[in-house]
Amino acid sequence: MYSEVVMDHFTNPRNVGEMEDADAVADVGNLSCGDTTRIYIKVKDDVIEDIKFKTFGCGAAIASSSIATEMVKGKTLDEALKITTEEIVDALGGLPPAKVHCSVMAADAIKKAIENYREKNKED
Repeated sequence: MYSEVVMDHFTNPRNVGEMEDADAVADVGNLSCGDTTRIYIKVKDDVIEDIKFKTFGCGAAIASSSIATEMVKGKTLDEALKITTEEIVDALGGLPPAKVHCSVMAADAIKKAIENYREKNKED
């Protein structure tokens, strides 16, 4: 059984879509269930100014991506890197044990997008 928060983020996902002028993009997938997530970030002055996602997967995967993007929007890159899967699960009001991997995928995609951004923009 999913919480009302999970159902809300599944049926009305926030920040869903593509971003043509993204500063970085990251793709993460889960081989065990076939879910995939693509995260796009726009960064200004080391802050995530905008973030979008596209998730192919179950309701928990979509809800995890939606709430995770809400949690990091407006945060510095370092603050966003500190978001844990436990915080995502808590913000959703919990997930069944078999669906916790969905929150891991969302957190990993955000971290990978930040890593990609930093790699692209590192000082020589």
